[in-house]
Amino acid sequence: MEIYIIRHTEVELGKSVCYGQSNPPLADTFLEDVALLKAKLPTDFDGVYSSPLLRCKLLAAELCSRHVQFDDALMELNFGTWEGKSWNEIPFSELNPWMIDFVNVAPPEGESLVNMHARISSFIESLRIKPHQKVLIITHAGVIRNIFSHILNIPLNNIFKLSIAYGEVFRIRLEKDNSMDKIHFRS
Repeated sequence: MEIYIIRHTEVELGKSVCYGQSNPPLADTFLEDVALLKAKLPTDFDGVYSSPLLRCKLLAAELCSRHVQFDDALMELNFGTWEGKSWNEIPFSELNPWMIDFVNVAPPEGESLVNMHARISSFIESLRIKPHQKVLIITHAGVIRNIFSHILNIPLNNIFKLSIAYGEVFRIRLEKDNSMDKIHFRS
């Protein structure tokens, strides 16, 4: 199965705000970004999956006239009480334990990276057995990093070494037998 994975387009918030499962507004360049993505993508998808968060939903609506399946497994990490706050506003007493072990420690009322990885791995394995030929997935940087971790056996503590730009497109060849999976990097 051929899978195209897209990170949503840029949001108005800068990198200084924690917005995992929040719904920040999209940048003013959204329609221009959509036009660029349309030029990079095939149109013959027989399966389209998207995060239900607004930044992905809006992109899915612009890219696909076919039925989109929204799946909570494709949502970004839940940062709990940190959502919408500037990273500088988060108390050091909460942030430091997470910074030391962001793989296993969850933000208050949020989700750990281990838990996020489990839901994304489960999604990929369920997708592997579907009869699709060509799939489009619209999601978030954290999800894409977890997909790479799952397919390539990258340790979770190393996934932030993978740079994932807004609107970046990746192509994966997902086989029934995971020993032959391939990732093709595109921009």
